[in-house]
Amino acid sequence: MSKQMSHLDDIPSTPGKFKMEKSPFVHNRLRWHSSLAKLTFWSCIFLGLILIFFFRSPSSNPLPQDPSRRSLRTYNWGGPAWEKRVRSSARVRSHNGISVLVTGAAGFVGTHVSAALKRRGDGVLGLDNFNDYYDPSLKRARQALLERSGVFIVEGDINDSALLRKLFEVVAFTHVMHLAAQAGVRYAMENPGSYVHSNIAGLVSLLEVCKSANPQPAIVWASSSSVYGLNTKVPFSEKDRTDQPASLYAATKKAGEEIAHTYNHIYGLSLTGLRFFTVYGPWGRPDMAYFFFTRDILKGKSIPIFEAANHGTVARDFTYIDDIVKGCLAALDTAEKSTGSGGKKKGPAQLRVYNLGNTSPVPVSDLVSILERLLKVNAKRDIMKLPRNGDVQFTHANISLAQRELGYKPSTDLQTGLKKFVRWYLSYYNGGKKAAG
Repeated sequence: MSKQMSHLDDIPSTPGKFKMEKSPFVHNRLRWHSSLAKLTFWSCIFLGLILIFFFRSPSSNPLPQDPSRRSLRTYNWGGPAWEKRVRSSARVRSHNGISVLVTGAAGFVGTHVSAALKRRGDGVLGLDNFNDYYDPSLKRARQALLERSGVFIVEGDINDSALLRKLFEVVAFTHVMHLAAQAGVRYAMENPGSYVHSNIAGLVSLLEVCKSANPQPAIVWASSSSVYGLNTKVPFSEKDRTDQPASLYAATKKAGEEIAHTYNHIYGLSLTGLRFFTVYGPWGRPDMAYFFFTRDILKGKSIPIFEAANHGTVARDFTYIDDIVKGCLAALDTAEKSTGSGGKKKGPAQLRVYNLGNTSPVPVSDLVSILERLLKVNAKRDIMKLPRNGDVQFTHANISLAQRELGYKPSTDLQTGLKKFVRWYLSYYNGGKKAAG
């Protein structure tokens, strides 16, 4: 080190100028500068590591960039005031009433089912993550609607096991109406992970908590007519094969049915799956054809009318929301108690699957004609070939099993149902001066 320092001392700081004499003061100052430089360097490294750890920490970054997990975030829940609201909302107010946890309560079907249960005096607690698959402001408006009727919606994710366990600690739910799911057929091609996250992982998360609850609740949950996939025999019956899904959405719903069978078999959970057929009506989903057809017809935009091969008709078994609600309540009322306790099965438990449809498939072109008459506007139709995006050519429900065992009897035809929807739509968007995105 001394030789190096001597060598450095022999070099003039500026050519042609004199050499500074070596002194203890200069030597100590150089050592001090060297130590300061090292300290600064390692301090920067240490600070950088802290910042990297901080910004990569899940607790400080609750909104992951992966869109398939966008519904997970840090929610505020717990505490005496929160528990009081939960208990009040879930309190049964009628003789022989039931206490129901409704997941996806701010969704289309969830809102209507929650309101119907509350009207008849049942205890109802909602759970929803308010994700942005479609305009969250519509979900917030539904939430406000339910709040006015006394239904509290806890903001949280069905994959949050700690939250679910807490809800079951606060309230001994007799039933669960599981409607939370990632909906939509076409969106699965853009964001497949969200379907696995919500429809498979979310279902398992819920069933895991339900199996360990004491008492175990009876569970009614939303499957889908999509499970019939590429079947060509109509009408679709619960006895038909469901191993030919045409979309990832359908595949996750079919997986849900198999998972339900497993939890019923191992843990004694009472499970009823409901295969909904194209539900429509007031407060509906903006991604559904009848909804965005209405919006685009009023805006003067062209709307896509799909045709199958060889100009084949694309038709749907449109089912009005009030009829679906009646089926959901009937399924809850006829659900038998689960037979397990503390995660252990004590005997065979009920396992059911029902179609909830209208039994009257209507061509999509007829749907547009009805909307034209109701809106008093001619639609700009853009006829195009049915794409390979998961959509099927037709759906048609055989509801004889639901009629026999649930007393299910749909009573609203498409003309009547769409008239009610259009009245709501014009009131909500035009009356409230809201923009229909």
